[in-house]
Amino acid sequence: MPRKLVPLAIAYDFDGTLVPGNMQEQGFIPKIRMSRKAFWSEVAQLAKHHEADNILVYMHLMLEKAREAKVPVHKSDFENFGKTLKLFIGVQDWFDRITKYGRAANVRVEHYVISSGIREMVLGSPIARKFEAVFASSYMYEHNGVAQWPALALNYTTKTQYLFRINKGSLHVYDHSKINEYVPKDRRPIPFENMIFIGDGETDIPCFRLVKDQGGHAIAVYRPHSGKAKKLSEQLIKDGRVHFALPADYRDKRDLDKVVKAIIDKMAADHDVRVLGKTRS
Repeated sequence: MPRKLVPLAIAYDFDGTLVPGNMQEQGFIPKIRMSRKAFWSEVAQLAKHHEADNILVYMHLMLEKAREAKVPVHKSDFENFGKTLKLFIGVQDWFDRITKYGRAANVRVEHYVISSGIREMVLGSPIARKFEAVFASSYMYEHNGVAQWPALALNYTTKTQYLFRINKGSLHVYDHSKINEYVPKDRRPIPFENMIFIGDGETDIPCFRLVKDQGGHAIAVYRPHSGKAKKLSEQLIKDGRVHFALPADYRDKRDLDKVVKAIIDKMAADHDVRVLGKTRS
């Protein structure tokens, strides 16, 4: 009888984790003829003035500034911005490589995105098909496909909901019945101890802590060759928020690759020990 595959979910933040900076900065913000600094400064000012959520504010401001600059905001337009996103080095072949390594170790690896960025941009990116599900901020579109209103906004605390969705196998965001239903730990599709969360900073702290406190693994990544980013990530280790702080270099045999593969090996070995214990009891 073939061995049962051990499930592993790797959940990623997107901005600053898989791509340098924020996804809006690579194409959209230059298109509306604003600087990165000016756009985010206005977001901060509006959020403070209205005591509003920053994510909702930036989503509103994107539509407002696009109208002023006569930049189209159809779903396909956001997807086209996603097609040109620059990825961190090694990301392009990371998912297939890690999935293949897991399969050889009897581990079924699933990849997820949990991001405050724009879902449609992620879905337009070159790596969109690598994910089991993409949880990110998104818009509602009218009959001509023009963005009208936020459909979903993920901030740093609400992102944790989607770890529970992965844990319980409740992947449809409109369905709140299963996510609130009591499910014994041994009947959940992916236990928290079988999760890795990879993020880049303070906005990922709730997700880091949830996964880490529940027995999973939390990894902070930072832009390679950035002393400031490295220092911020290493502070997360000192504060007990993450297990590792590593460069966002996804190439084979680099530190991140080695750590994730070691976690896969450990998970497979732990599973074998548990199975042996049951068969001998």
